[in-house]
Amino acid sequence: MKNELLYQMIFKRKSFHLFRDSAGSITEEELNGIAKCFEEAKHLCDEIKVDMKIVPASETTCKRGAEYCLLFYSEEKENYLQNIGYIGEQIDLYMASQNIGALWFGIGKAKEKSHNGLPFVIMLAISKMPEDKFRKDMFKSKRKPLKEIWYGDIPPCANIVRFAPSACNIQPWSAEKNENHLYIYRFKEFGKRGIMPAEKVLYYNRIDMGIFLCFLDICLKHEGKTFERKLYKDDADDTVEKILFAEYILAE
Repeated sequence: MKNELLYQMIFKRKSFHLFRDSAGSITEEELNGIAKCFEEAKHLCDEIKVDMKIVPASETTCKRGAEYCLLFYSEEKENYLQNIGYIGEQIDLYMASQNIGALWFGIGKAKEKSHNGLPFVIMLAISKMPEDKFRKDMFKSKRKPLKEIWYGDIPPCANIVRFAPSACNIQPWSAEKNENHLYIYRFKEFGKRGIMPAEKVLYYNRIDMGIFLCFLDICLKHEGKTFERKLYKDDADDTVEKILFAEYILAE
């Protein structure tokens, strides 16, 4: 996948909470394209084994009108949830270029709880949608203002990255830029979890952090920035408000 295509799709993609007025069935060729996208997707953690299976939505508990669901499976290693978010969001963006709408369906359950020896993590519900159903003006989306997310120097990409999707639109992140260092934190605002069960907040927030880093990397590359990235272990429980998850060193 070309980075520029993914960047352009940031402005088009949207979360389809219901799949109304679909544009017909997803073709076999399109399904093969999704599978290829998964194979070519960049990983946040290369050492973690992952897999994906495409099944009819009827084989899951998703009742949102989707035609298929992409089921993600992974080894349960350090940062595996963030890794799935990072990989899955690339597919989400690619599918927007094919007019395939998607929804991160966190509460969904699959019949196949493991695949090729890997446990189920999360699913993306998908359906072919008319192009006019996708986002026309991303900046009308409800997101936290920059001042609530970014601290220190504000890079040009900040106003785009903040539109990364997240469970219940909680946006569990904050960022701080100091010269050529960029620090990314998982931020949990006490008492805010939307409709998520309390015991699942950390689970979904960690997936969200991978989605956020996917947006960040795409935007930095679009701007021609090169960087080194270091990930930290996120083992904090839900009593910790803010924990450092990633550090970027930007080339001068």
